[in-house]
Amino acid sequence: MKFTNWRKSSRSIQNDNCVEVGFAPGRIGIRDTKLGESSPILDVDGAAFAAFVRRVQDGAFDI
Repeated sequence: MKFTNWRKSSRSIQNDNCVEVGFAPGRIGIRDTKLGESSPILDVDGAAFAAFVRRVQDGAFDI
């Protein structure tokens, strides 16, 4: 699958341990910012990714 429009995490400016997300119809690609295009890509369903982001925003994973 070809992902386009890769975006870095807004926290990448302060920390090199971040991720990028790319987009394809109905899919989200997630890769390591440090490795860029050579990084393996985690391919997830767009709805599942949206649910994950909502849980992060709600603090479900805060420690």
